Amino acid sequence: MRPRPEQVAELTRGAILPLPAMQDEHLLAIAEVLQRAFDQIRRDHPSEVAIGEEPAVTALLQARLNGLINQDAIWRQLVVSVGRGTESISFDGSHIERRPDLSIVLSDDRRFPLVAEAKILNAAAGQTLKRYCDNGLRRFLDGEYAWARREAFMLAYVRDGSTISPLLTTALSKAHGSKPDPYKVEEFPVQVGPATPPDLARSRHGRSFAYPKSQSHNPGPVSIWHLWLPATHRHSATAHPTPPVS
Repeated sequence: MRPRPEQVAELTRGAILPLPAMQDEHLLAIAEVLQRAFDQIRRDHPSEVAIGEEPAVTALLQARLNGLINQDAIWRQLVVSVGRGTESISFDGSHIERRPDLSIVLSDDRRFPLVAEAKILNAAAGQTLKRYCDNGLRRFLDGEYAWARREAFMLAYVRDGSTISPLLTTALSKAHGSKPDPYKVEEFPVQVGPATPPDLARSRHGRSFAYPKSQSHNPGPVSIWHLWLPATHRHSATAHPTPPVS
């Protein structure tokens, strides 16, 4: 794939990258709505959420998030729409059909959505944390997704009882001991805000790409907000709470 600087130049015309960081209170409000929407679809469609494929669960979540725009005044102030699989370009335009799972179009800048990538976590079915990191997290570090922003979301639809601590924290700590660290960890996951949502943490990672020469800054690190959503109620989960990291 060849770079397409004209695509990047047209998209970023007049913008100074990376965009200013979003306020934590806005990101926390978005996380709370994501949690609430997921809780609602889990209540209304328990079988699909518990055993359906990831695109099917994400489609339900997207529809509920868009429906909440008409119902929740704060959500409506922050968000214009939520897209699923919306085509986007990579940092240098070499890929022009990237499709992040959710693109949250914000009211203050509609060109560069807040991206949320989703993965099922169910170690017994081969849907492991390594896949979450290699096929999800790394897309933000390599400039495939959210390269104009300083933040993004990773969602986990948890079917095996996993929690961010210790599973993700331990895995990132182990990877950080490698040279080089494949996930470029600059800050390990720390809990964000109060206990709602219950499994929400933020980590910070370096990025391995550079903007075109027309931009005076490099992208700098990206903050990843990890929101892990139990696909069944915690008390009904039968799997071991900390499956192997493999």
